[in-house]
Amino acid sequence: MATIYEVHPLTPQKDRIEKIKKALKGGALMLYPTDTVYAIGCDLNSKSAIERVRQIKQLSNDKPLTFLCSSLSNITEYAVVSDEAYRIIKRLIPGPYTFLLPATKLVPRLVMNPKRKATGIRVPSHPLCFTLVEALGNPIISTSAHITTDDEGEAPAKTENTGKAELFDCLSKLVDIIVDDGSDPGYQVSTILDLTESEPIVVRRGLGWEAAAAWEKD
Repeated sequence: MATIYEVHPLTPQKDRIEKIKKALKGGALMLYPTDTVYAIGCDLNSKSAIERVRQIKQLSNDKPLTFLCSSLSNITEYAVVSDEAYRIIKRLIPGPYTFLLPATKLVPRLVMNPKRKATGIRVPSHPLCFTLVEALGNPIISTSAHITTDDEGEAPAKTENTGKAELFDCLSKLVDIIVDDGSDPGYQVSTILDLTESEPIVVRRGLGWEAAAAWEKD
C-alpha cells in the first residue's frame, strides 16, 4: 500500500517534501495533484520508475510522456525552443498547457517519441508541483492518473464524478506515494500545443485553449 503524505496546498511542509524527494530519487512512483488532474509521476531520471508508469497506463514506448519543469529556462535545458515557441511559452506559463518540443539529449529515450524525438513539457500553476520539481532538482513525469483514456489522452467522461477516495483506492497498490493537498481530483485536461514546426498547432483543446490560440490575433 502507498504511503500517504498530507501536505499544505500553498506552503508544503519541508520535512514531508524531503521524504517525498528521497523516495522519488530511489525510484518511487507517486500520485499527486496538478493544476489540471491528479497525475502519476516519478523522477525523470529513473528508468525503472518510468517503465512502471508505462505499464500502469498501458502506454507503448512510442507514446511520449509529459514531464514538469519549473521555468522557461528549465525548459530550454530539455528542449530546443525556437524564438516563436519561446514567445508563446513565456506568455502562457505557468498554466494548464503541454508544449510538444524537440527534445535535447537530456531527455531519456524512454520518455520521448523515438521517431519525432519530441517531448511534452509543462510548467503548471501549482505550488506543490513547483516545490517538488525544485526539491528534486530535475523534472518530474506527469501523466493523467485516470487509467482509461482515449488515443488523444482525454480523461474519461465520468472522471468528473470520480471522488478522491475512489481514485486513491484504485491506485494505492500501484504507486508508492500518494500526495494529498486536500484538493479534489480535477477532470479538465491541459491544452496541448505542438511547437515542433514553424507554425504552432493546438493539438488538443483543454483548459485555457482560448489564450493558447491568441497568437493568431497578435
